[in-house]
Amino acid sequence: MLENLNSSIKKSRMGWLDALRGFTMLLVVTNHIALKSFGMQIRWSAALQFFLLFRMPLFFFISGFLAYKASRVWNGQTLRELSWKKFKVQIIPTVVFFLLYLAMIPSEPFAKSFSDAMASSMKAGYWFTLVLLYMLLTYYVFSYAESKLRIKSWIPITLLFVISLGFFETCYLPRYFSWALGHKGPQNEFLNYTSLVEMMRYFPFFLFGNIVHRYWDKAQQLMDSNWFFPIITILAVVCTLDVIVWHNLRHEWTSLPHTLAMFLLLSMVFMFFRHYQEFFSDKTMVGRSLQFIGRRTLDIYLLHYFFLPKMTAVGVYFQTNRHNFILDSTASFAVALIVVGFCIITSQLLRVSPFFKKYLFGR
Repeated sequence: MLENLNSSIKKSRMGWLDALRGFTMLLVVTNHIALKSFGMQIRWSAALQFFLLFRMPLFFFISGFLAYKASRVWNGQTLRELSWKKFKVQIIPTVVFFLLYLAMIPSEPFAKSFSDAMASSMKAGYWFTLVLLYMLLTYYVFSYAESKLRIKSWIPITLLFVISLGFFETCYLPRYFSWALGHKGPQNEFLNYTSLVEMMRYFPFFLFGNIVHRYWDKAQQLMDSNWFFPIITILAVVCTLDVIVWHNLRHEWTSLPHTLAMFLLLSMVFMFFRHYQEFFSDKTMVGRSLQFIGRRTLDIYLLHYFFLPKMTAVGVYFQTNRHNFILDSTASFAVALIVVGFCIITSQLLRVSPFFKKYLFGR
């Protein structure tokens, strides 16, 4: 009976986490609709600027949260098996769809498209799985080394988190680092070719999610306290307004409200889904839909670039009528739902073949 209860609790937790992952995937597609389909620029839209602060950080937070398994025994065999498993899941499907996309979509010759994509840290949009693999492999090696310590402590993971924050901050100091956003000189080619610069930008959020799961009981006590959510909400509003509207802090200090806004906003969204986990369970239509999308995030991520429509006339309208937060976010979200629908249909068709199911979608 106790085992059934634990299984039920685990399933409930996984349910709302899948829904959260599905919601985040919708935000990713919505962003690509606005930028790639509508041809908008981030500065035209307060919605794009707002969602940019927590969209990808939240994705990596969830990945880090799920990467922690308290019952996992770390040894050489575990390290090898997990690393190889993740390599197959993350790399093989990505390479296939990356090459297929370059052969079908761009108007330029394949050789030039391939060369340009490889030189960019974004890899024509197919950077996420590669960067997540870097994070997982780093975390696996860290966990293996941590398991060899005689005394279990919070210090190793905290130290890794602080180090990752240091690398993260360098990405927003263009006066000092060639890989920083906004740097006007020559770019760091190695970090771009390997996409390691993207790992530097997002690894702290992966580790943050991992830490929250490691100390889940204490984290829940904190989230359930009467003062925590109001405080982070006020701080998030102030920091977000400074990033988008006020711009009070200059030079090196500019990244402070930006960094805080990213962590605070993703925490608020995480707490929202946890608080309303019954609504996001499989008992409701919204919950079932988001959970299904959440379990198909890899499929949707790999496929959605093929279905992005060309709707530049919409972007021209929003260029003239800027900062329509509700209107431009609603338009992007509505088209994103259609694109996700096509992705799911295509995924289900391809999954009829066990071969495609295994090698195109990792399962």
